[in-house]
Amino acid sequence: MSAQAPIKRITVPQIADRKGGTPIVSLTAYTAPMAAMVDAHSDFILVGDSLGMVIHGLPSTIGVTLDMMILHGQAVMRGSQRAMVVVDMPFGSYEESPQQAFRNAARIIGETGCGAVKLEGGTRMAPTIAFLVERGIPVMGHVGLTPQSTNVMGGFKTQGRDEATWAAHIQDAVDVADAGAFAVVVEGVMEPLADRITDAISVPTIGIGASARCDGQILVLDDMLGLSGRIPRFVKKFGDLGPRTEDAIAEYAAAVRDRSFPGDEQVYR
Repeated sequence: MSAQAPIKRITVPQIADRKGGTPIVSLTAYTAPMAAMVDAHSDFILVGDSLGMVIHGLPSTIGVTLDMMILHGQAVMRGSQRAMVVVDMPFGSYEESPQQAFRNAARIIGETGCGAVKLEGGTRMAPTIAFLVERGIPVMGHVGLTPQSTNVMGGFKTQGRDEATWAAHIQDAVDVADAGAFAVVVEGVMEPLADRITDAISVPTIGIGASARCDGQILVLDDMLGLSGRIPRFVKKFGDLGPRTEDAIAEYAAAVRDRSFPGDEQVYR
């Protein structure tokens, strides 16, 4: 009886080669069970710093720590087999200097085994991206609406409403790609601007609240399943599990109070 061949993970070059090809599918995951469900359907899984809000109840991504990202990255790697895993670098872990970014990115990859890291920022972060890539750290970029900068932006605001700002956003993406990022997340920008960015760079764009013409798409899994409290307007709910989960919890609670919950003698006889 022949042994089953091990499943090989999708690699950075395979994602990079998808520019203009079959759209890239991605979702976030933060736990091993969710990663196992997402794995067969995704080209890459993002361990996003959105876990601060989704899992830990934080008001934004700003309070997420490096240790939190590593812990959840380890869980997602254990739960997945096929999809490449990308881990977000949290706020404060890379902005100070390229050297700081390398130390923390190397720790993320070394302690989780993930395939790449993602960091936010355009032109200003290009030297840091180049520094990391030159030293063997694969980097996914992130431009447009950058959640770690919402204090500066004044909240989660769609970017590119003023066409006069388009050139700066496009330049951000061009500089990130030229610095060596193998793909670029384009978040929360007007559709025509997202299309311009996709046309302007030679690496895949991954849209979220951007354009269907991006080379791929990503959503926060809990938003897509209807499990989040506040779901962005651009998110289509492919499931409505929040109310169903609450109904199941209420049914369980009622069964316990009514003493209609199976006892040990019923379950194990």
